[in-house]
Amino acid sequence: MKPARNSLWSRIGRYVMFGVTAAALAATVSFLHWRHEQHLSHDQSTALGAVATQMRHDASAWTHQEKDASEMLRDLHDRDVAAIGISRDAILVSTLKGDKYFVADHNGAFSNALLLGDLKTDSSTPYQLVWLPDANVHTGLARWNDTFDHLRDAFSLLLPVLMLGGILWFMRREMTGGAQLLGKSPTMRFDDVIGAGEAKAALADVCAWLTEPAKFTGMGVRAPCGILMTGGPGVGKTRLAQALAGECGANFIAITGSYFSAKYYGVGIQKVKHLFELARKNAPTVIFIDEADGLGKRTDTGGGPVEAESNRIINQLLAEMDGFASNEGVVIVAATNHPDNLDEAMRRPGRFDRTVQVRLPDLEDRAEILRFYAATLKTKAGDIDFNQLARLTTGLSPATLSMIVNQAGLVARKAGEHEVAAAHFLEAIKIARIGDINGAERALSDDERTRIAIHEAGHGLVAALLNTGVLEEVTILPRGGALGVALITKMQDKYLYRETEMRNEIQVLLGGRNAELLMFNEASSGAAQDLQEASRISLDMVSKHGFNADGNLFSLAALPQQYAGLQLKNSIEHANTLLHDLNDACFALLRANEPVLRAIAEALLESETVPGETVYRLIREHETAVANAEADVATAVAA
Repeated sequence: MKPARNSLWSRIGRYVMFGVTAAALAATVSFLHWRHEQHLSHDQSTALGAVATQMRHDASAWTHQEKDASEMLRDLHDRDVAAIGISRDAILVSTLKGDKYFVADHNGAFSNALLLGDLKTDSSTPYQLVWLPDANVHTGLARWNDTFDHLRDAFSLLLPVLMLGGILWFMRREMTGGAQLLGKSPTMRFDDVIGAGEAKAALADVCAWLTEPAKFTGMGVRAPCGILMTGGPGVGKTRLAQALAGECGANFIAITGSYFSAKYYGVGIQKVKHLFELARKNAPTVIFIDEADGLGKRTDTGGGPVEAESNRIINQLLAEMDGFASNEGVVIVAATNHPDNLDEAMRRPGRFDRTVQVRLPDLEDRAEILRFYAATLKTKAGDIDFNQLARLTTGLSPATLSMIVNQAGLVARKAGEHEVAAAHFLEAIKIARIGDINGAERALSDDERTRIAIHEAGHGLVAALLNTGVLEEVTILPRGGALGVALITKMQDKYLYRETEMRNEIQVLLGGRNAELLMFNEASSGAAQDLQEASRISLDMVSKHGFNADGNLFSLAALPQQYAGLQLKNSIEHANTLLHDLNDACFALLRANEPVLRAIAEALLESETVPGETVYRLIREHETAVANAEADVATAVAA
């Protein structure tokens, strides 16, 4: 029994010993494994911490390799990710194998997905997630976006500065208004300006004062301040101002009446000050203000800020012209076609001291002007009579004469000629006076052409019979806005018209309508412009010139405008009476020369243009026939 008991306890002891040993071994192994894991975890944490630090301070190592988001997700699934850094534009990934790459992540598209949902209790994250707010990672379009962001920030800072500088520059430019001296004094002289003898004589004193002011101031003579040149458009006012500056070697400033206008309040006054400061600084100076009527007049109607500003500009200009500042060596030359539109204070002595009337060129001046401009053309030698051309251009300005010469060259080129001849100049004069041929005859019916021929024949015949001028030609070729024209020129320039001459002018205007009445027993609408002009002349005769049948000498021009209209009815009645008397006289004149009227109309329908010599010849033949008929009647009666 005893051996058996010992055997049992021995076996139990051995089992216990084996268990303790196994437990000790297991504990030892577990401890060693735990210590190894702790060591590995510490090393891994240290390594990951270094990776995170590198990501924060220098992310350039991750920018060399770019991968797609699907590759990053595969590494996450395979638990091969050691650390992930999230920046504004990219996700930086470090694998357990040591690979470093980035995934473009604009606007944080994948950032939230990296958390992989909420972690379970007692579970650990398989990688370290690092927030990199300061990492500077530029990839793909992000590089350009960052550049654009910097440019936008810089522009947002510079824009207010640029706007303020632009406003200051623009206001400064507005205040100066662009007025500036010519680079050098004009080279033009009075001798270079053809005609305008009266204006040149008036400007001679100004030229002498600018050249030798001591001779005037030594005698106590006050220097002229301003010259107002008036005249129609194109008569040469600008050229005279340039010639004045060139004659006395003065500087020249050219502006217009609209120069003083401005968008901003007060800028116009600054323009006036700047203009005179510039002129005084560079004296002697000629300031030329073209279209000076653009300044207007001062008003006291309270029309608003615009009129108030205009009044201030004119006041400043008046103060500068004869104010406290010395204007020695500064002369203002203003040119206008409408002197009545200037403020009355500007025209008093001390401002614009004298008014110079620039008149149209006379016969000799027109011939000289035509020669001057024709010198630039290749003309046919000995074919052009400039004196004859001057007679055909009565009442035309130098600017129009220049246009005629140029138009003659265009007519010659259109005709395929290599030289400009007299016929080309004649056509150019017709174009300037009555317009170019417009081709409207293609739309006229035979009845309309016949009426137009009778109408124009009536004008030409009456003009030739009453000797109101030289009848150059009659044509039914439409020119400008007219369907036909009777071209009449004056033998000489006229400045005064007698009552008889004005009555004859009205009869010429009524000749076309009366010719239609004589041939067709009714008139047409083609006489509308003729009646308008005849009515204007007749109203001036009875209301301004005293050519009344009842001897009324009162002129409506003496009445203020608000009262003139009340007296207009009586003048219209007198003018209408005068028109009826002249209309009857014109009709009787045409009836007495009806054969000539028919002959002119037939020639017009055949050749469209009839020279004036043909009309005069037909009149002479008719007068001879009438005289012979009267002689035959007298002979028969005597027999």
